Amino acid sequence: MKIMVTGGSGFLGSHLIGRLDSHNVSVLGRNQPKLAKLAAFFSGVIDSHSSYGLALLNNTVIIHCAARVHIMDDESEDPLDDYREVNTAGTLNLARQAVVAGVQRFIFISSIKVNGEATELGHPFKSTDKRSPEDFYGQSKSEAEEQLLQLAQETGLEVVIIRPTLVYGPGVKANFASLLNLVSKGLPLPFGCIKHNKRSLVSVQNLVDLIVTCIDHPKAPNQVFLVSDDHDVSTASMVNHMSQALGKSSRLLPVPLWCYRLVGKLTGKTDVVDRLIGSLQVDISHTKDTLGWVPPQTLEQGFKETAEAFILNKNK
Repeated sequence: MKIMVTGGSGFLGSHLIGRLDSHNVSVLGRNQPKLAKLAAFFSGVIDSHSSYGLALLNNTVIIHCAARVHIMDDESEDPLDDYREVNTAGTLNLARQAVVAGVQRFIFISSIKVNGEATELGHPFKSTDKRSPEDFYGQSKSEAEEQLLQLAQETGLEVVIIRPTLVYGPGVKANFASLLNLVSKGLPLPFGCIKHNKRSLVSVQNLVDLIVTCIDHPKAPNQVFLVSDDHDVSTASMVNHMSQALGKSSRLLPVPLWCYRLVGKLTGKTDVVDRLIGSLQVDISHTKDTLGWVPPQTLEQGFKETAEAFILNKNK
């Protein structure tokens, strides 16, 4: 079986390729992954008009990880159009050409943002929930999902949609890395009162394991799968787990939640505060029941692996 991965040099893509038999894996992307034994690398971008004919030849499965990701302080004149060009039109352009090339299965890495930005405590998102994206990134992913499933009905292409929550693991960037760096300093942190929210996370190893499961599972086609570590944590608990993984003492100051909300209003960062103190849970029972899958890595193991890589990189 030959597999093509898009976005192979990215965080998820690089971990995924490391798990696959590289001799049967080709990569389509802007930058070549730092692996010597790939079957082939094809330089290209995901958009509405590029041709991928040569890259698609003889592949059975495409795992589409490449995307225009969420950008803080986006200065684009038309950000929704920019997201759609890559995440919606680009994805459909790739999928349509895949059909012509004889590709059998198209695994699309979407986002939990298709469901929304937050949940009420104890009422997690489900794969059957109505799509309700609240930002341009989520909207572009939602539209891609709808159009892919329509393409599947029209052509017989086997479409598998995976919506990850916040992904962490060795080499993680952005907010998770910033928080890990903050915790590593061993200073008192103001998260002591954020202990009643719940957030679902997924280690990159668990996400990769689910993707690999979906490559040839007979029940995966035309399904939407939510994925997490199946272990939800509060912000305070997450920081405690980070502290333990880093070998640091955890000292959390009891700063009231109203202080966070006030700071959010004064700074115009209410969305950032909402993510910090709010809940976002997912129910992965459909994923587990349909595929017979359980996350192989515990949250504690995932945090330990992430912390070890962080410390190693910091000491270089």
